[in-house]
Amino acid sequence: MSEGNLIDVSAASALLEVGPDPWRDYLEVRGLRVEFDGFVAVRDVDLTVLNGDLRFLIGPNGAGKTTIIDAITGLVRASGSAKFGGEELLGRSVHSIARSGVGRTFQTASVIDELSVLANLDIAGGAKRPRRLLWRARGADVPEAVAEALEVIGLARLRDQPAGSLAHGQKQWLEIGMLLVQNAKLLLLDEPVAGMSQPEREQTAVLLRTLAPHHTMIVVEHDMEFLRAVADSVTVLSAGQVLAEGRVAEIQANQKVQEIYLGTPTSEGGR
Repeated sequence: MSEGNLIDVSAASALLEVGPDPWRDYLEVRGLRVEFDGFVAVRDVDLTVLNGDLRFLIGPNGAGKTTIIDAITGLVRASGSAKFGGEELLGRSVHSIARSGVGRTFQTASVIDELSVLANLDIAGGAKRPRRLLWRARGADVPEAVAEALEVIGLARLRDQPAGSLAHGQKQWLEIGMLLVQNAKLLLLDEPVAGMSQPEREQTAVLLRTLAPHHTMIVVEHDMEFLRAVADSVTVLSAGQVLAEGRVAEIQANQKVQEIYLGTPTSEGGR
Protein backbone atom coordinates (compact mmCIF):
# COMPACT_ATOMS: atom_id res chain seq x y z
CA MET A 1 0.00 0.00 0.00
CA SER A 2 1.56 3.28 -1.05
CA GLU A 3 2.09 6.12 1.40
CA GLY A 4 -0.33 8.34 -0.54
CA ASN A 5 -3.25 6.01 0.19
CA LEU A 6 -3.09 6.28 3.97
CA ILE A 7 -6.13 7.63 5.77
CA ASP A 8 -5.69 11.23 6.88
CA VAL A 9 -7.35 11.63 10.30
CA SER A 10 -7.60 15.43 10.18
CA ALA A 11 -8.94 15.48 6.62
CA ALA A 12 -11.46 12.77 7.36
CA SER A 13 -12.62 14.35 10.61
CA ALA A 14 -13.26 17.65 8.88
CA LEU A 15 -15.74 15.97 6.57
CA LEU A 16 -17.85 14.52 9.38
CA GLU A 17 -20.51 16.10 11.53
CA VAL A 18 -19.32 17.51 14.85
CA GLY A 19 -20.93 17.19 18.25
CA PRO A 20 -23.20 14.11 18.10
CA ASP A 21 -25.85 13.54 20.74
CA PRO A 22 -25.18 10.05 22.19
CA TRP A 23 -28.87 9.62 23.03
CA ARG A 24 -30.18 10.73 19.61
CA ASP A 25 -29.22 7.77 17.41
CA TYR A 26 -28.57 4.82 19.67
CA LEU A 27 -29.26 1.09 19.52
CA GLU A 28 -31.42 -0.53 22.16
CA VAL A 29 -31.87 -4.31 22.02
CA ARG A 30 -34.13 -6.03 24.54
CA GLY A 31 -34.88 -9.74 24.91
CA LEU A 32 -33.48 -10.63 21.50
CA ARG A 33 -34.01 -14.29 20.68
CA VAL A 34 -33.18 -16.22 17.52
CA GLU A 35 -34.06 -19.86 16.93
CA PHE A 36 -33.16 -22.21 14.07
CA ASP A 37 -35.30 -25.36 13.94
CA GLY A 38 -35.59 -25.49 17.71
CA PHE A 39 -31.95 -24.54 18.39
CA VAL A 40 -31.69 -21.26 20.32
CA ALA A 41 -28.75 -19.37 18.81
CA VAL A 42 -29.38 -16.09 20.66
CA ARG A 43 -31.18 -16.07 23.99
CA ASP A 44 -32.65 -12.99 25.72
CA VAL A 45 -29.87 -10.59 24.73
CA ASP A 46 -30.06 -7.02 26.02
CA LEU A 47 -27.71 -4.50 24.45
CA THR A 48 -27.52 -0.70 24.55
CA VAL A 49 -24.96 1.08 22.35
CA LEU A 50 -24.83 4.88 22.37
CA ASN A 51 -23.77 7.17 19.55
CA GLY A 52 -20.01 7.61 19.83
CA ASP A 53 -19.35 4.38 21.77
CA LEU A 54 -17.14 2.06 19.72
CA ARG A 55 -18.54 -1.26 20.95
CA PHE A 56 -16.82 -4.58 20.27
CA LEU A 57 -18.81 -7.81 20.33
CA ILE A 58 -16.64 -10.82 21.14
CA GLY A 59 -17.01 -14.45 22.11
CA PRO A 60 -16.06 -17.97 21.01
CA ASN A 61 -17.14 -19.26 17.61
CA GLY A 62 -20.86 -20.04 17.75
CA ALA A 63 -21.52 -17.52 20.53
CA GLY A 64 -24.11 -15.69 18.41
CA LYS A 65 -22.18 -12.56 17.40
CA THR A 66 -22.95 -12.53 13.68
CA THR A 67 -26.45 -13.87 14.32
CA ILE A 68 -27.21 -10.77 16.39
CA ILE A 69 -26.12 -8.55 13.49
CA ASP A 70 -28.18 -10.67 11.10
CA ALA A 71 -31.23 -10.20 13.34
CA ILE A 72 -30.78 -6.44 13.63
CA THR A 73 -30.44 -6.10 9.85
CA GLY A 74 -33.38 -8.36 9.01
CA LEU A 75 -31.46 -11.31 7.56
CA VAL A 76 -32.86 -13.73 10.15
CA ARG A 77 -36.14 -13.75 12.03
CA ALA A 78 -35.98 -12.80 15.69
CA SER A 79 -38.27 -12.02 18.59
CA GLY A 80 -37.88 -9.35 21.23
CA SER A 81 -37.02 -5.79 20.29
CA ALA A 82 -34.25 -3.94 18.46
CA LYS A 83 -34.74 -0.20 18.17
CA PHE A 84 -32.48 2.34 16.50
CA GLY A 85 -33.28 6.01 16.94
CA GLY A 86 -36.55 4.92 18.53
CA GLU A 87 -37.64 2.90 15.47
CA GLU A 88 -38.35 -0.82 15.81
CA LEU A 89 -36.27 -2.83 13.34
CA LEU A 90 -37.46 -6.38 13.95
CA GLY A 91 -40.09 -7.65 11.55
CA ARG A 92 -39.09 -5.25 8.77
CA SER A 93 -37.45 -6.05 5.43
CA VAL A 94 -33.71 -5.74 4.86
CA HIS A 95 -34.20 -2.76 2.53
CA SER A 96 -36.54 -0.98 4.95
CA ILE A 97 -34.01 -1.37 7.76
CA ALA A 98 -31.21 -0.05 5.55
CA ARG A 99 -33.32 3.02 4.72
CA SER A 100 -33.55 3.70 8.46
CA GLY A 101 -29.80 4.34 8.56
CA VAL A 102 -28.60 0.84 9.42
CA GLY A 103 -25.62 -0.54 7.50
CA ARG A 104 -23.47 -3.63 7.84
CA THR A 105 -20.38 -5.16 6.32
CA PHE A 106 -19.60 -8.83 5.85
CA GLN A 107 -16.48 -10.86 6.52
CA THR A 108 -15.84 -10.87 2.75
CA ALA A 109 -16.19 -7.41 1.20
CA SER A 110 -19.16 -7.23 -1.18
CA VAL A 111 -17.82 -4.83 -3.81
CA ILE A 112 -18.17 -5.06 -7.60
CA ASP A 113 -14.65 -5.92 -8.72
CA GLU A 114 -15.12 -4.91 -12.37
CA LEU A 115 -16.24 -1.37 -11.53
CA SER A 116 -14.08 1.48 -10.31
CA VAL A 117 -13.89 2.55 -6.69
CA LEU A 118 -15.85 5.67 -7.66
CA ALA A 119 -18.56 3.69 -9.45
CA ASN A 120 -18.99 1.35 -6.48
CA LEU A 121 -19.56 4.31 -4.19
CA ASP A 122 -21.85 6.04 -6.67
CA ILE A 123 -24.04 2.97 -7.12
CA ALA A 124 -24.23 2.48 -3.35
CA GLY A 125 -25.37 6.05 -2.89
CA GLY A 126 -27.70 6.07 -5.88
CA ALA A 127 -30.76 5.06 -3.89
CA LYS A 128 -30.50 8.32 -1.97
CA ARG A 129 -30.59 10.52 -5.08
CA PRO A 130 -33.19 11.20 -7.77
CA ARG A 131 -32.60 9.17 -10.93
CA ARG A 132 -31.80 12.32 -12.95
CA LEU A 133 -28.88 13.10 -10.60
CA LEU A 134 -27.15 9.72 -10.79
CA TRP A 135 -23.50 10.08 -11.81
CA ARG A 136 -22.71 7.94 -14.83
CA ALA A 137 -20.18 9.41 -17.25
CA ARG A 138 -16.49 9.40 -16.40
CA GLY A 139 -15.40 12.94 -15.66
CA ALA A 140 -18.86 14.10 -14.70
CA ASP A 141 -19.37 15.93 -11.42
CA VAL A 142 -18.97 13.60 -8.48
CA PRO A 143 -21.77 13.75 -5.89
CA GLU A 144 -20.64 15.47 -2.72
CA ALA A 145 -21.35 12.44 -0.52
CA VAL A 146 -19.18 10.25 -2.76
CA ALA A 147 -16.31 12.74 -2.81
CA GLU A 148 -16.43 12.99 0.98
CA ALA A 149 -16.48 9.22 1.42
CA LEU A 150 -13.42 8.86 -0.83
CA GLU A 151 -11.52 11.19 1.49
CA VAL A 152 -12.74 9.56 4.67
CA ILE A 153 -11.75 6.03 3.59
CA GLY A 154 -8.43 7.16 2.11
CA LEU A 155 -9.09 6.02 -1.46
CA ALA A 156 -9.43 9.35 -3.28
CA ARG A 157 -6.25 8.76 -5.32
CA LEU A 158 -7.51 5.33 -6.35
CA ARG A 159 -11.00 6.45 -7.37
CA ASP A 160 -10.67 5.34 -11.00
CA GLN A 161 -9.06 1.96 -10.31
CA PRO A 162 -11.15 -1.22 -10.55
CA ALA A 163 -12.25 -2.33 -7.09
CA GLY A 164 -10.90 -5.79 -7.90
CA SER A 165 -7.35 -4.40 -8.03
CA LEU A 166 -7.48 -3.08 -4.46
CA ALA A 167 -5.64 -4.72 -1.61
CA HIS A 168 -7.74 -6.73 0.83
CA GLY A 169 -7.84 -3.96 3.43
CA GLN A 170 -8.72 -1.32 0.87
CA LYS A 171 -11.75 -3.37 -0.22
CA GLN A 172 -12.95 -3.38 3.36
CA TRP A 173 -12.55 0.40 3.52
CA LEU A 174 -14.47 0.73 0.27
CA GLU A 175 -17.33 -1.30 1.72
CA ILE A 176 -17.41 1.01 4.74
CA GLY A 177 -17.44 3.97 2.34
CA MET A 178 -20.43 2.44 0.58
CA LEU A 179 -22.29 2.58 3.91
CA LEU A 180 -21.27 6.21 4.42
CA VAL A 181 -22.73 7.34 1.08
CA GLN A 182 -25.97 5.67 2.13
CA ASN A 183 -25.92 7.91 5.21
CA ALA A 184 -25.83 4.92 7.55
CA LYS A 185 -25.72 6.01 11.18
CA LEU A 186 -25.61 2.55 12.74
CA LEU A 187 -22.55 0.66 11.45
CA LEU A 188 -22.34 -3.08 12.11
CA LEU A 189 -18.92 -4.39 11.04
CA ASP A 190 -18.28 -8.13 10.93
CA GLU A 191 -14.59 -8.96 11.49
CA PRO A 192 -13.27 -5.92 9.58
CA VAL A 193 -9.56 -6.73 10.03
CA ALA A 194 -9.65 -10.48 9.32
CA GLY A 195 -6.88 -11.32 6.86
CA MET A 196 -5.38 -7.82 6.87
CA SER A 197 -1.70 -6.98 6.94
CA GLN A 198 -0.37 -5.07 9.94
CA PRO A 199 -0.29 -1.71 8.09
CA GLU A 200 -3.88 -2.28 6.93
CA ARG A 201 -4.95 -3.09 10.49
CA GLU A 202 -3.37 0.12 11.72
CA GLN A 203 -5.14 2.18 9.08
CA THR A 204 -8.43 0.45 9.82
CA ALA A 205 -7.99 1.41 13.46
CA VAL A 206 -7.55 5.03 12.37
CA LEU A 207 -10.67 4.84 10.21
CA LEU A 208 -12.86 3.34 12.94
CA ARG A 209 -11.66 5.83 15.53
CA THR A 210 -12.40 8.64 13.07
CA LEU A 211 -15.93 7.39 12.41
CA ALA A 212 -16.81 6.43 15.99
CA PRO A 213 -17.69 9.89 17.38
CA HIS A 214 -20.26 10.39 14.62
CA HIS A 215 -21.89 6.96 14.49
CA THR A 216 -23.29 4.16 16.57
CA MET A 217 -20.94 1.23 15.95
CA ILE A 218 -20.69 -2.46 16.74
CA VAL A 219 -17.61 -4.38 15.66
CA VAL A 220 -17.58 -8.18 15.72
CA GLU A 221 -13.97 -9.22 16.09
CA HIS A 222 -11.71 -12.07 17.26
CA ASP A 223 -8.48 -10.09 17.23
CA MET A 224 -7.74 -9.17 20.85
CA GLU A 225 -4.77 -6.97 20.02
CA PHE A 226 -6.96 -4.90 17.70
CA LEU A 227 -9.71 -4.74 20.32
CA ARG A 228 -7.35 -3.45 22.99
CA ALA A 229 -6.10 -0.74 20.65
CA VAL A 230 -9.47 0.46 19.37
CA ALA A 231 -12.51 -0.47 21.48
CA ASP A 232 -14.31 1.85 23.88
CA SER A 233 -16.44 -0.89 25.40
CA VAL A 234 -16.93 -4.63 25.00
CA THR A 235 -19.84 -7.07 25.18
CA VAL A 236 -18.84 -10.70 25.64
CA LEU A 237 -21.18 -13.46 24.42
CA SER A 238 -21.19 -17.11 25.34
CA ALA A 239 -23.68 -19.69 24.06
CA GLY A 240 -25.95 -16.95 22.69
CA GLN A 241 -26.12 -14.97 25.93
CA VAL A 242 -24.36 -11.91 27.33
CA LEU A 243 -21.61 -13.08 29.70
CA ALA A 244 -20.09 -9.70 30.55
CA GLU A 245 -20.03 -6.07 29.47
CA GLY A 246 -17.81 -3.11 30.25
CA ARG A 247 -14.68 -1.21 29.38
CA VAL A 248 -11.71 -3.08 27.96
CA ALA A 249 -9.82 -3.14 31.27
CA GLU A 250 -12.87 -4.46 33.09
CA ILE A 251 -13.38 -7.23 30.56
CA GLN A 252 -9.73 -8.26 30.66
CA ALA A 253 -9.92 -8.49 34.46
CA ASN A 254 -13.14 -10.55 34.42
CA GLN A 255 -12.27 -14.09 35.57
CA LYS A 256 -15.18 -15.75 33.76
CA VAL A 257 -14.24 -14.08 30.48
CA GLN A 258 -10.61 -15.15 30.86
CA GLU A 259 -11.67 -18.73 31.51
CA ILE A 260 -13.87 -19.14 28.44
CA TYR A 261 -12.35 -16.75 25.93
CA LEU A 262 -9.51 -14.33 26.56
CA GLY A 263 -6.96 -16.49 28.27
CA THR A 264 -4.05 -14.37 29.47
CA PRO A 265 -4.15 -10.59 28.78
CA THR A 266 -1.55 -11.03 26.01
CA SER A 267 -3.37 -13.92 24.31
CA GLU A 268 -4.97 -13.54 20.91
CA GLY A 269 -7.79 -15.79 22.14
CA GLY A 270 -11.02 -16.97 20.59
CA ARG A 271 -9.92 -18.20 17.19
